[in-house]
Amino acid sequence: MASFARLVRRDYERYEGVRPIQIYACRLGCVLIVTMLGYPSWVLLLQGGSTTDPVVAAALSMWAAFSVLAVPAFIRPLKWLPIFLFEIGFKVIWLAVVALPLWWRHELAGCPAEELTMAFATVIFPIIAMPWGYVVRTYLSP
Repeated sequence: MASFARLVRRDYERYEGVRPIQIYACRLGCVLIVTMLGYPSWVLLLQGGSTTDPVVAAALSMWAAFSVLAVPAFIRPLKWLPIFLFEIGFKVIWLAVVALPLWWRHELAGCPAEELTMAFATVIFPIIAMPWGYVVRTYLSP
């Protein structure tokens, strides 16, 4: 029980007032980015078959770069929170601008955007893991 209490108690000495459980969640997110997003992106890019469509190649390049940035973010998650904010931003925007209108019109099921919608819906996890108090103190406060 004491170890769980340490996970959820703010750590001012090591993590600038962020709960260790949030640090571990960010690190888990980095591992998932590298394995679930980075690995397939790099494989497709290096094989060259998916790079004939410039839009697909651009998306794969962005995801590959994102996976590279996840490596130092694993080591120092608080210093690399902007990449998580970027992830939250582009996924929420895409869900609001593309998926939500399709869903409202009952056109999402069976359309090409359905699979990406399911993948982007996982944005809830970085939203939950994000130390929002730290983000406000560090990036939004004067």
